Amino acid sequence: MERLKVKIINKSHHPMPAYATPGSAGMDVRAFLDKPVVLGPLERALIPTGLYMQLPHGYECQIRPRSGLAIKNGISLVNTPGTVDSDYRGEIGVILINLSKEPFVVNDGERICQMVITPYTRVDWEPVEEIDHTERGDGAFGHSGVN
Repeated sequence: MERLKVKIINKSHHPMPAYATPGSAGMDVRAFLDKPVVLGPLERALIPTGLYMQLPHGYECQIRPRSGLAIKNGISLVNTPGTVDSDYRGEIGVILINLSKEPFVVNDGERICQMVITPYTRVDWEPVEEIDHTERGDGAFGHSGVN
């Protein structure tokens, strides 16, 4: 398994983002709050993490919902996955949204999302008049049927 060194500043008093199991792709990230944040139904808030990082060029950090928060409490991310670019140097913030019918309290130190560090590819567009035809063609959403 490839390992990548990433420079990180942790201004919170919480542990660094960490993998929960040896097979985990995402690392749990914690809220860094002065006081709890209450999210009412359909409310969203930018939750600070106290984390600042320097990703190597050619890598991004994806911020994704935690499945446990989603299924148990209806908590997700507005922009999922959120992307942290390699040239961003500000604090990583997480835009949580409450999709449930009940208020949800976000507490300091709570695991609010997961982050995945991954390489990306940049493209050079090649303008053409035609692209190859495929069996699917322009079949869009639901084109292959219900089952």
